[in-house]
Amino acid sequence: MPRKSTSVVELKSTKSFMKQKMVTTERDCKARLVPAGNPTVIPEGEFVNITQELGGNYTVTWRGNMYRIDGTDAGAIGRKAMTLTFDAPEDGNISEQQVWDALETIFDPEIPINLVSLGLIYKVEIDQGSGDVNIDMTLTAPGCGMGPVLVGDVEYRVAMVPHVKNVNVELVFDPAWSRDMMSEEAQLEAGLFF
Repeated sequence: MPRKSTSVVELKSTKSFMKQKMVTTERDCKARLVPAGNPTVIPEGEFVNITQELGGNYTVTWRGNMYRIDGTDAGAIGRKAMTLTFDAPEDGNISEQQVWDALETIFDPEIPINLVSLGLIYKVEIDQGSGDVNIDMTLTAPGCGMGPVLVGDVEYRVAMVPHVKNVNVELVFDPAWSRDMMSEEAQLEAGLFF
């Protein structure tokens, strides 16, 4: 009996990922290869298949490969683009709060909870002189194949903060991530409170 119940859950899960939509790119579109995270541009007029829409980002297939398109570029695939804008501090410095705000817009690709609430961001250091933002982050599991894509998401979004010149992301695994690092809201959203 439990085996039958598990099969039903797998079927429902499979159905949710099978809702795909073929679209044509309306302009050149920045994308990152999954899972390597290598940047590319999908040219205008190309057919792409949207396979997933989570956390404001889009996973598409194009020419046999899977790519991730940032929500700020969603207009290229006919979706409403996410707007991420910040007022530039008058003192010419990088606002640490704006860096954290940018990080909160990045969602785990498998569950729609942001990286900050998941407890994946360990450290943010800003060098005002060079314009560098150095971030230590982790993954929910060391073998997570989406690590390079998440690093690319962090680099892309934090670079939108005014006065940021370089974003350096270091993947660290000490201490190991645990669900206790999640905010209470994230634990509740993920159904981890018993």
